[in-house]
Amino acid sequence: MIRVAVVDDEALVRSGLRLILGTAPDIEVVAECSGAKAVEAVRDSAADVVLLDIRMPDVDGLTVLGRLLEADRAPAVAMLTTFDAQEYVTAALRAGAAGFLLKDTDPEQLVRAVRTLAEGGSLLDPGVTRAVIGGYLAAEAEATAAAAVEALTPREREVLALIGQGLANPQIAERIGLAPSTVKDHVGALLAKLGGLNRVQAAIVADRAGLLSPWAGGPR
Repeated sequence: MIRVAVVDDEALVRSGLRLILGTAPDIEVVAECSGAKAVEAVRDSAADVVLLDIRMPDVDGLTVLGRLLEADRAPAVAMLTTFDAQEYVTAALRAGAAGFLLKDTDPEQLVRAVRTLAEGGSLLDPGVTRAVIGGYLAAEAEATAAAAVEALTPREREVLALIGQGLANPQIAERIGLAPSTVKDHVGALLAKLGGLNRVQAAIVADRAGLLSPWAGGPR
């Protein structure tokens, strides 16, 4: 069972997400609260996944994110955002957010997103990527991303392309026929070569470098 905590200052949003996730047989919402109670609630409920509002009036979502990721058993945290929260996105990416969801995400997509996060995947819905996260590398030319990717081995580029699709390590291993431990080594190596990025940041680099086009992503 995937244990989920929903953190948002609006009770209506929390109850709506609980209702949606409650339809999935493998997901249980174990906590819902505002930002002021988030760290304690997530810790006490042992949540695997946290859906966290990026902007809250009592405690800033970025502050909560940092505290959650300091825990020994840190959950996967996806930020709940809107199209007007661009200025918060870069900071959340750098802080280690595992992904982003618009608050009006389709119910089926929301359930799939929670499962992806629980499996260790990153969450980059195409709409969110281009409309909200697209500015992350705005100061970086596409050529810079391409140059960084060119420093990777063919296999690392293949793995990076699959990270860009939001796949977790076990899914990548199954897709390309490698042991999960080998995939883990490739992921660690490529993230280090890209400057110590996390999976979400690396996925954006893959997109900017053109690895997510229909003809890209395989060994070259």
